[in-house]
This record gives sequence, structure tokens and C-alpha cells, in this order.
Amino acid sequence: MSTAPTVLLDELAANRTADPVPERLREWAAVGRPELRRAGLLRGAAQLGTVVWAGGLAWTAQRGLGALHGAPVSAVLVPALVTAAGVALRAVLLYAGEAAAARGARAVREALRARLVESALPDHGPAPSGVDDAALAQAVDGEVDELSDWLTEYLPARTTMLLGSGLTLAAIAWRSWFVALLVLAATPLLPANLKVIGLGTQTAVRAQLSAIRTHRARLLDHLRGLPTLVGLGAHDEAAGALARYDREVAGRTEKVLRIAFLSTAWVELLITGTLAVVATYCGLVLLDYLRLPLVPDRMSLSDALFVLVLVPAYFAPARDLAGGYHARARATAAAGLLAPVLDGAPGLDAHRQAAAAAAPPPRPSATPPGVRLEAVTVHHPGGSVPALNGVDVDLAPGRCLAVTGPSGAGKSTLLAVAAGLCTPHIGQVRHMLDGRPVPADPGRVAWVGQPAHLLPGTLRENLLLARPTASDHDLRGAIASLGFTDLLAALPQGLDTPLGERGTGLSSGQSQQLALVRALLRDAPVLCLDEPTAHLDPEAEQRVMSALRTLTRDRTVLLATHSPALAALADQVVTLDHGRAR
Repeated sequence: MSTAPTVLLDELAANRTADPVPERLREWAAVGRPELRRAGLLRGAAQLGTVVWAGGLAWTAQRGLGALHGAPVSAVLVPALVTAAGVALRAVLLYAGEAAAARGARAVREALRARLVESALPDHGPAPSGVDDAALAQAVDGEVDELSDWLTEYLPARTTMLLGSGLTLAAIAWRSWFVALLVLAATPLLPANLKVIGLGTQTAVRAQLSAIRTHRARLLDHLRGLPTLVGLGAHDEAAGALARYDREVAGRTEKVLRIAFLSTAWVELLITGTLAVVATYCGLVLLDYLRLPLVPDRMSLSDALFVLVLVPAYFAPARDLAGGYHARARATAAAGLLAPVLDGAPGLDAHRQAAAAAAPPPRPSATPPGVRLEAVTVHHPGGSVPALNGVDVDLAPGRCLAVTGPSGAGKSTLLAVAAGLCTPHIGQVRHMLDGRPVPADPGRVAWVGQPAHLLPGTLRENLLLARPTASDHDLRGAIASLGFTDLLAALPQGLDTPLGERGTGLSSGQSQQLALVRALLRDAPVLCLDEPTAHLDPEAEQRVMSALRTLTRDRTVLLATHSPALAALADQVVTLDHGRAR
């Protein structure tokens, strides 16, 4: 088994080429930076309380010795009150600092989780591909939390060290300039140790977090395929494989802990050594054994006690910063894993921001916008050929375009580009508002796909996703206008009917009807329909087609379909084959 020093040296060597992604971390922390900076200032100011109670303690000791020689015992009352006041001041400032750090960290975590959910579950249209469910769950549930200690410890600790250690050093120098010089001489050794901590931990932590994510993905795959494994008689072998993966994760966790304990021990050794030197100096001076040139050889017991109490307090922010370096390494490793999940939809956030900046909010207009795609090319991650290759589309306002072609030809991608949900790598996509081209904006689009995406909750709550201010009268009117009046009658509790995960409790036709009602409630001028009648029985398909004739009225419609009956509703037809229009 490798020794701890060997493990640390191995990780140091392995980490030389690692990317610490500091820019990414700084960008994420910007949301909570004001509170985190306030936390550092409050914690640094708490060292004033330490100085006060150390001075009160030294004063109390001096008065106590005087009491042994006939001074009244009440003489220690005022110093004792000063000591208590210092303790109280320190406690109040530390509490305020902890609260500020918690608020800042919570703001950063909430912002990151919101971005993760937004990238995985866009407001409209399909979720981006390329990020598996286990990776997303681990990112939201575990890896975001890995940033907590870095946010609450490391970022405030730098401010705390500058302010708090500076105040403490000034107080030490006030009583003994030589002790302050000894402490200051030991300070340059800290950055080297802190650098070792960060380098020695980052690679090991990244390997640990990657192993945890992989293990969760394997477990999810095994659970999904459990009936198949049982049917094949391979469940025992699968359980054994999961046990091996579990031992691998445990081993990597043990390695991280060994490195962490070893690296922080270096800082503790430095602090203990410095305190021992100061204590030896104070003892020799008090015993009158020290006779060295330029070295002060006089010190009262009160001064000695004061500086001995403050030397550990001087290094306390450095100790916290050392722990923060370990947290920074964990945050850096987690950031490397979070970044691909956040970037799962390349260019989506930037595209939305550019669209919002370039175009004013859509104005109510009797004429819906047109849609224009010019030489659009889109590459999906890992794809060997483009999903779309030089596609041109010019759809006039209020017209319907049917996009046909075999599965995988790029129909859904074309709809996503037209809706502003996917940024093309080459070419341009524009919405034509009153003849004026503006960037495509998902805010103008209603999306209906197959299968319909319904969330756990009541039928009413699923419909209100499209228009939160709608009344029950509005909901029933929208259902009736599409000819789905019998839908509510067929459900046991009407609008209060509870739905399970992915619309459990409804048939495929009923789920699709609800998706069309939501599109009607949204009342967007552009409507994207991705295989709205796929996997429906003939009766349900006829009901949906009848509703589509109403829904597509006075809207610009893009329709991806295999159905000749649906394609017959369109004014234009584009056939895709391997990403090319023909």
C-alpha cells in the first residue's frame, strides 16, 4: 500500500497539467460575492474581539497576582468584564460572518441549480441531448454542493486573513516587536504549504467525483434494465459488478481523505513550531536567562500571556485558508464536471441573451411573424454528419410548413432552430416581424411534441404552465374550443384529476390533447408541432387533426410529421434526407 507522502507526490505529479478552471468559478461566485466579501470582513473584524479578550485575560492575570500580595479581589472585576466583552464581540461578529457566508453560498448554489435545470428543461421545445440523466442528477444534487465549502471558507478566508491577521500582528507588535518579527518570519512558509494542499488534492478529488458520477450512471442503467437482467439470469453478476464499482469509489474517497489529512498536518506543524519558538523566548525572558545582542530581554507576565494567546489567533485565518484550499480543490474538480452539463445546450444562453438585447419585446400584432432560415448547418455533439446541412426555409407569415423525411433526418432539429432553441453553427435564422428581420426568440413560440411532457400534479396545474393567470373558465373554454369537451367528462375529478410522472393516468391521445390545449392557452404567434399524431390510434389521430385545424388558424406553423394526412394541411413541404433539404 502506498504511503501518504507517496500518494501526495503522485497526485502532485498527475496534477501539473490539470485545468483549474478559475475563471469559471469566479463567474459562478459573482452572484454571491457581495455577501461573501461581507463575511470575510466580519470574520476579520472578529479578531478585534480576540485582541480585547486576550488583553482582558492578561490584565486579569496581572491583577490576580496583585491580589496575592494584598490587593483587593474586586480589582479583577473590571479586567474580567473586558474579557467577557471581547468574547461576546468575537461571537457576534463571527455569527454575522457565518450568516453572510451562508447567504452568499446559497445564492450561488440556487443560481447554478437554476441554470442546470434550465439547460436540461428549456421553457419550450425538446431538452438538449448529450447529457444523461444520472450526470444531471449528480450535478444538481451533489456536485453543486461541492462548491459550498469553497464559497463559505476559501473566498471569505482571503479577506479574513488580510484583515484579521493584520490586526492581530499589530496588537502583538504593540506589546513585543520581537515576537511580531518571529511570527512574521514564519508567515512566508504558509503560501508554499497552501499551494501543495491545492495541487495535491485536485486530481484525487476529480477522480473521486468522476467515479461517483459513473457509479450512479451504472446503478441507474442496472435499475432500468433489471427485468432484462433477471430474465437472462444475470442479476447476480450485475450485483457483483456494482459491488466492485462501490469498492472503487470507497478507495478513491479514502485517498482523498489521506491527502487532506497529510496536507493540513503540514500547516499545523508550522503553527505549532512557531508557537513553540515564541513560548521558549517568552519563558527565557521571564526567567531572565536570555542575553543576546539586539534581542529584548525584558517582558512582564502580562505581556507574555498576551502575545502567547495572540500567536495562535494570528495563524487562525491561515488555518482556515488551508482548509479553504482543500475546498477550492474540491470546487475546481466539481466545476470541471459541472461545466459540460451546463454547456449541454451549446450557445443556448448566449443566443437568448443576444436575442433579448437585439430585439424589443414582441408587440401584439394581427399578423404572425414569418420564419427564415438561410444556409443553416447544425452539428450535434458526437455526430459524424451534420444534423442540418445548408438548409434554406422561407415561410411567410400565417402559413404552414410541413417538414417530412425519415427518422433521424433532422426534422426536430429544424424546428428547434426555427423556434430559437438551437443556434446554428453556420447560417442564420430570423423571425420576420412586419417585414423586419429580428433574431428568433422562443418567447414567440408554442411547442407541441410527441410524447406530450406532463408533470406530476393536477390537470389544472399542467394547463396553468402555459398561462399562470388563467381562470377555470379560461381553461374549460380552451378545451371546448378545440373540441375536447368530453375529455373532462371522462376524467374522474375534472381539472383536479391528479396526474402521475409523464402523465400517468391518461391515454396517449388524452395527453396529446392536453398538450394542444396548453399551446392554445399560450397563444404564441408561432407554433411548432413535432410529430403531434405519432403513436396515436386512428380515432385519437382524427381528434387531434381536427383540433389542429383550429389551433393553426392565424398562426405561423412548422410541422414535423410522417403522416401524409397532416402534410396535406401544409402550404409548403420540405423533405429532409440526412440533414439536406430536397
